Amino acid sequence: MRLKQSIWLLIGLFSVVMLATPASAQAPACARTVTVQEGDTLTAIAQRTLGDAAFYNRIVAATNAAAQNDASFSFIENPNRLGIGWKLCVPSGSSQPTAVATPVSTVTPVSSLAPPATQSSSLATTPTPEDEGGIGEAESFDGEALTIEYLRRQNYPAQSPVIKEILTPGSNYNRYIASYISEGLRIDGLLTVPQGAKPPTGWPVIIFNHGYIPPAVYRPTERYVAYVDAFARNGYIVFRPDYRGHADSEGEARGAYGYPDYTIDVLNAVAAMKNYPDADPNRIGMWGHSMGGYITLRAMVVDPNIRAGVIWAGVVADYPDLLTKWRRPNNLPAPALSQARRWRVLLQEKYGTPEENPAFYASISANSYLADLSGPLQLHHGTADASVPYEFSATLAEQLKAAGQTYEFYTYARDDHNISQGFNEAMARSLAFFDRYVKNRR
Repeated sequence: MRLKQSIWLLIGLFSVVMLATPASAQAPACARTVTVQEGDTLTAIAQRTLGDAAFYNRIVAATNAAAQNDASFSFIENPNRLGIGWKLCVPSGSSQPTAVATPVSTVTPVSSLAPPATQSSSLATTPTPEDEGGIGEAESFDGEALTIEYLRRQNYPAQSPVIKEILTPGSNYNRYIASYISEGLRIDGLLTVPQGAKPPTGWPVIIFNHGYIPPAVYRPTERYVAYVDAFARNGYIVFRPDYRGHADSEGEARGAYGYPDYTIDVLNAVAAMKNYPDADPNRIGMWGHSMGGYITLRAMVVDPNIRAGVIWAGVVADYPDLLTKWRRPNNLPAPALSQARRWRVLLQEKYGTPEENPAFYASISANSYLADLSGPLQLHHGTADASVPYEFSATLAEQLKAAGQTYEFYTYARDDHNISQGFNEAMARSLAFFDRYVKNRR
């Protein structure tokens, strides 16, 4: 009797599997296939093939289903990571996106400003408050070093960057790894220099401040490739510092918001480029994305030599807002309890809350010093940014207006943290702004 029951149970289970398998393995018909090219992202591919970047998840579902029966299709484990040459399945259009388990929050804009094929992915960043903020032990934490006055008191000695490595050139510019000194540490960076006859006073310069990338995986020639290429191809020296603790730069990567380290590294980069033989020391601008926007704003209220700044999706709020209005997205896990305490906790333990000690929090916020801004500022932010609140840029724009400063603020409806859908437009505006206030400065 037991044997018969076991046999019928196995038959039942087999029937369930047979019934379930065709439905789960059935792949949506591919209306077309796409081969991933340099700089492509799922959102960009969805936008141009399906007419809506939100349909990236339909491509993921269709491609993974197709891969079960056809080995020529790639299986997409992480929508944020595509490989050049992957074959993707694009299903027919639909009015509704299809949900997938992993959201795309990191994207790479694909545009007419595409990078040379010799360079790596131009993937940008997915910053979160905890990831970017840095870790510190209470006994080594000194919030006074975050003050704008502290940054102004530091010495940024005259120096010139040293070429360490010659890289494959771009379309009309040469590429190098160059190094300089910041607080006794050797800091490296990606340096591009236009080819051709140098202007009489030297080439205009853009200091390029990247957003958060985990220091352990950071590489100077990866990510932001299309961004750097756009400026480099348009007649600018571009210098993208590798903050301390990143790639081969010396020092510890403690983070941007609890320590002055990265801002000091960037201010020393400005000092180095002022003495670079091919650069015009009187035509230096600064670009920053996300965490790099935070650094850009601070640098511009410290160094009067920065003629103009452009910030994309910047962490540009004052510290009270950083403490209260910036939260980890719901779909990301909380940091491990074993990790050292973060800058938010350390600041409030040592200096109290913003309500208890408003003077201190004003002293560490660049927003309190906008009257000293070194030049015009251009802001860009997507309204669907899931990493840094759009409100940060909107509030800064109001503060710049109240301070009587020259600024431009561009909003990108339903666009993400990297402004991937509006990349061409945002880059064109950025170049025009730098041309007006840096390249053509009189």
